Amino acid sequence: MAKKAVAGFRDKTSTTGRSHTKVIKMVKSEKTGAYSFREEMVLNDQVQDFFKK
Repeated sequence: MAKKAVAGFRDKTSTTGRSHTKVIKMVKSEKTGAYSFREEMVLNDQVQDFFKK
């Protein structure tokens, strides 16, 4: 039987639920012109700042 994956990014002290969001941004390489994806786990308050970079 397979093991069930457990999310490890939940704040155990908070009762509000999930405090992190997985964000994915498409970034174009200046050398080749190809696109790549940048993934990060950020706090919910910092999601807009991630996309402004």
